[in-house]
Amino acid sequence: MDSPRNGAPVRTEVHTVPGREGFLNKIGELRAEISQLQEAIVSHAVVDQAIGVVVTLGGLRPDEGFQVLREVSQHTNVKLRQVSEQIVDWVHSERLSDEIRAALDKALATVRST
Repeated sequence: MDSPRNGAPVRTEVHTVPGREGFLNKIGELRAEISQLQEAIVSHAVVDQAIGVVVTLGGLRPDEGFQVLREVSQHTNVKLRQVSEQIVDWVHSERLSDEIRAALDKALATVRST
């Protein structure tokens, strides 16, 4: 202890917490997991909205709407979330890339014919 301050001794030695490094690593892992879960929630919401658009557009069931989104994603080599974002944005902007539009039309025709 160092010299007293206001009559009370002052501690200056450094105390290490056993396993502190492990705790810090775990905190980092949990923060990364939280970030991934937050991203998944946002992604899921966008996909659900896009399913709603496709269901309304094609007069489909929700499972068929998801099937259409998946097919568009696979045929355009664009991630499902990005396809979903473009379709949701299309409702507001009335703009959709030619590639996505063509794949959407084809997937809708395929699902309707089954």
